[in-house]
Amino acid sequence: MIQIQYKFFIGDDRITKAGYNHKLFIKLVHEQLTLQAMTQFPHDSIKPFSQEGKKKEQVGKMFDSIAGKYDFMNWFLSAGIDKSWRTRAIEELISDNPQHILDVATGTGDMAIRAAKILDPQKITGIDISEKMLEIGRKKVDTEGLTNIIELQSGDSETIKFPSNTFDGVMVAFGVRNFENLQLGLTEILRVMKPGAKLVVLEFSKPKAGLIKPLYNWYMGKLAPAIAKLFNQNKKAYQYLNESSIAFPDRQQFIDILKGVGYSDTFFKPLSLGICCIYCGRKPQG
Repeated sequence: MIQIQYKFFIGDDRITKAGYNHKLFIKLVHEQLTLQAMTQFPHDSIKPFSQEGKKKEQVGKMFDSIAGKYDFMNWFLSAGIDKSWRTRAIEELISDNPQHILDVATGTGDMAIRAAKILDPQKITGIDISEKMLEIGRKKVDTEGLTNIIELQSGDSETIKFPSNTFDGVMVAFGVRNFENLQLGLTEILRVMKPGAKLVVLEFSKPKAGLIKPLYNWYMGKLAPAIAKLFNQNKKAYQYLNESSIAFPDRQQFIDILKGVGYSDTFFKPLSLGICCIYCGRKPQG
C-alpha cells in the first residue's frame, strides 16, 4: 500500500525525498490527502502569467517584478484610500490587545508598521513569498526604528513555520486572494492562532450599488492596467488583480468558508461603498 501511495504522490518533492522514512512519509501523505480533500474555488486557478505551473510561484515572481513601485501604485490607484482601509482593519484588533501578531502576505510591511504604531504589541512577524517585497519592507521597518518589534521573513501561508497556538492576532491585507489553496491557507492560519485569537482579513470585494458597480469594473478592468503600463509596471499583474478580485468568493461566501474551516464569531464590514471588505473570525476556545 505504501508503494502505491508513493507512486501516487510522486509529484510532491518532499515525499520523493522522504523515501522510505516511514513516519515522515506517512505525515506528508496525510498532508496531501488533506489538500486533495480541500475545496477548490474559481479564483484558486487564476494565475498571473500562465495556466501552466503553480500559482504560488507565479504570484511570487509577479510581486518581485512590481516591488519597486508597489507602494506608490497602491497609493496612486486607490487615491490614498488604501491607508484608511488598513487602519480600519487593524483597529478591529485593539480590544484584543494582541502581543504577538502574525502578518500574512506582509509585502512591503505596511500593515506591520501601521499595526506596531496603533496596537503597540511586543512582536509582529510578517511573512511573504516575495523576497523583493520583503527587502523593501525591511528597509522601511529600519527607517521607522521598529526592528526590535517587527521581523519580516520569507514564508508561505499554506505551510507556516511556527508551532500551533503561537499568535494571539493575525492580519492578512489583500493576500488571501493570492493563496494557491484558500481553504488550506485559512486552515494553516487557524492552526498557529492561540485559542480565542482573532483573524482580520482585508480584501477587495465586488460593489453592489448600481452606479458604482460598472464604474468599478471599468476602472479595475481597463484603467488600472493601462495606468500600470504607463508607469512601466507589469500590466499582467494588474489584470490578474482584476480577474482574481472578480472570481474571489466575497462577503457572505467568504464568511461561509471561514466557518467551514472552523472559525467562530465571524462577520464582515463593507468599506467605501463595497469596494473592499473587512472580515473577522476567531479560533474557538478549547
